[in-house]
Amino acid sequence: MIQFQCDYNEGAHPRILERLMETNMEQTVGYGEDPYCEEAREAIRSAIGNPDAAIHFLVGGTQSNTTVIAHTLRPYQGVLAADTGHINVHETGAIEHTGHKVLALPSTDGKLTARQVTDAVEAHLADHDHEHMVQPGMVYISFPTEVGTLYTHQELKELHSVCQHYHLPLFIDGARLGYGLASPACDITLPELAQLCDVFYIGGTKVGALFGEAVVITSPELQHNFRYSIKQHGALLAKGRLLGIQFATLFHDNLYFDISRHAVTQALRIRDAIREKGYGFFMESDTNQQFPILPNELLERLSQDFLFTFWQRIDDRHTAVRICTSWATRTENVDRLIAAL
Repeated sequence: MIQFQCDYNEGAHPRILERLMETNMEQTVGYGEDPYCEEAREAIRSAIGNPDAAIHFLVGGTQSNTTVIAHTLRPYQGVLAADTGHINVHETGAIEHTGHKVLALPSTDGKLTARQVTDAVEAHLADHDHEHMVQPGMVYISFPTEVGTLYTHQELKELHSVCQHYHLPLFIDGARLGYGLASPACDITLPELAQLCDVFYIGGTKVGALFGEAVVITSPELQHNFRYSIKQHGALLAKGRLLGIQFATLFHDNLYFDISRHAVTQALRIRDAIREKGYGFFMESDTNQQFPILPNELLERLSQDFLFTFWQRIDDRHTAVRICTSWATRTENVDRLIAAL
């Protein structure tokens, strides 16, 4: 069975495993204060062009989201997000469990607009009883989004400007950041993205690491006491060097970006082949996630050899599925899928 249902099917890039083995018996201090974590921090600071950024290594995406959001918000505040956002639909109420509400806004393409944020805040302030309601306290977006779409540089600038106007920290979920930046449709660089938000994270779990996300805090206000929040959320890994080694490796010799580009290249091969067959898409994506609408009989036949993620029933005869590639997707497996269409 060839699996295309997600981008974390495989273990880790061989260079990471080699480095972990090479350093396995070394003794280092814990909790992310070791030389390898510092090496990774410096590499990321260089990559984003910000020597003052605070960088912390956590294990997973939901853990990163809950820690950042709970750290940022006051007890009476909530977080604005698209209704398709990961924190709204795929985190088992983790944000609500921290005592904060996800203030979901409708989205047809997985993105929030500056106008939506403006309207949401103004509607809150215009209500005579607004002090009896959850106050919008920050904005959460994903890059790329959960449906594979990308914010343009201009869209991100407008969103950032509105957030600054209303004093709302802008948080970018970068679980698939590498795949977004590697897309031929992306018109923003990593340093530019880092300038247009207050905090974001660089996903490792889905992009070559065994596990791990690098939380990058550019806002001085949010940097203060963040390690307290990490510990309180059970996210301060004792053997922190396991995260540092992985990110130091990923950000050496352009590895993170090279393997991301491979995943996107394979995904676009699949997309082009599906188009050539005359099938449509639930959502147009230029990243490693593709959402074709396929006949049920074709899906039944493909399911003999391939695994996809069910996305949405379209009608009695057609279903939208998600096809994911990753840093480790084999060219020959993509060839087999294309031949089977």
